[in-house]
Amino acid sequence: MTSDQLVTVLVLAAVVAALIWDKVRADVVALTGAAVLLMTGVVRPSEVQGAFASPALIALASLFVIVYAIELSGLLDRLIELAVVMCRRIGVLGLWITIGLCGAASGFLNNTPIVVLSAPIVRDAARKLGLDPKRFLIPVSYMAVLGGCTTLIGTSTNLLVADMARVAGQPTFGLFEITPVGLAIAGVGALYLLLVSGRLVRSGTSEESETRAVEIEPDMAGAQVGAPELFLSHAELQPRRAALAVGVFAGVILVAALNIAPIAAAALAGAVLLILLRVISADEAYHGLRPEILMLIAGMVVLGIALEESGLATTGTNALVGAIRPLGPLMALALFYGATLFLTELLSNATVAVLCAPIAVALAESLGVSPRPFLVAVMMAASAAFATPFGYQTNVLVYQMGRYSYMDFVRVGLPLNIITWATGVFAITRVFPF
Repeated sequence: MTSDQLVTVLVLAAVVAALIWDKVRADVVALTGAAVLLMTGVVRPSEVQGAFASPALIALASLFVIVYAIELSGLLDRLIELAVVMCRRIGVLGLWITIGLCGAASGFLNNTPIVVLSAPIVRDAARKLGLDPKRFLIPVSYMAVLGGCTTLIGTSTNLLVADMARVAGQPTFGLFEITPVGLAIAGVGALYLLLVSGRLVRSGTSEESETRAVEIEPDMAGAQVGAPELFLSHAELQPRRAALAVGVFAGVILVAALNIAPIAAAALAGAVLLILLRVISADEAYHGLRPEILMLIAGMVVLGIALEESGLATTGTNALVGAIRPLGPLMALALFYGATLFLTELLSNATVAVLCAPIAVALAESLGVSPRPFLVAVMMAASAAFATPFGYQTNVLVYQMGRYSYMDFVRVGLPLNIITWATGVFAITRVFPF
């Protein structure tokens, strides 16, 4: 093991331990790990700069501004009122219907803005019904992730794997070719979240969290998506402002869904357009940013870069091919799916796709079988990051918003990983024969 690899392993272990300890803010922990990696030379300043200016961060920051504009228009308050009315009529089923709709929408739209918009509504509706929001916020993120697995355009990871398969000479994937597998995984995952997840989340709010919530200024709390006491002040509905904000939001999603422009470019243009249209002022736009979430994601991206640049990721995947090749196609598929799941908890989805898609083709060819099942396994497993708050950026959103502990995600997400792993392997072998 090289010195860079040793430092990377130690930093990663320290970051995970600090997050489990849960006594230091998560963004501070991630940034500390990034700083150590930079100071020791494991990552270069240009790579850190790239992490802090990544398209994901630009897209997320811009979406925060757009959603804040929708909130200021009073529309979110109105939606919360309607959600509460529905929930009062049909009980907690109304919240689960809302969560299910988030999953369905994620099959065609980017799941990050869906969670940014819907999570505050679910949380506040639960509070007004006297229910613990922690029971529902993790399912919001997980259902958005599961919904993204149901179509080729549901996540950028699916499109990336499909494009890499095309470059490798494989037939082009159809839009709904993976839908049977995705629906099986999403259906089993949804049933698990509905019946089991609420029992595994630590209920209530810690004394420390309550203290921090009191210290937050009311106007700031109502202004930041994911803040502990969002929507403390009621905003009157302003139809013109709401229509423009929602129109821009829908336009951003449509432009990104049709691949006219990347989501980062579309979201940034949408945020700027809202300022030019005077739907939101520049000061309000800055007020709507969530720096703690943005910095948390940036710090974790730097850790992912270190794993890749130090050679740890490559070493692990090369060892994987040599280890599972003699076991036969079915066992190889199961182990490959599991290894991809594990990598996704440590690296970004795009990084896992780039690393594992070529391995999928090489492994299948070495076994003398079709690469299709292994490529679909990469699509499913690279997005199915449930066991940590940082495997997927929607997890980060609800992690901050619900003030979960690191272990809440482990308790809920690890069984879900295992369940979707088994379901995925079963469904893939039925839909995509070797």
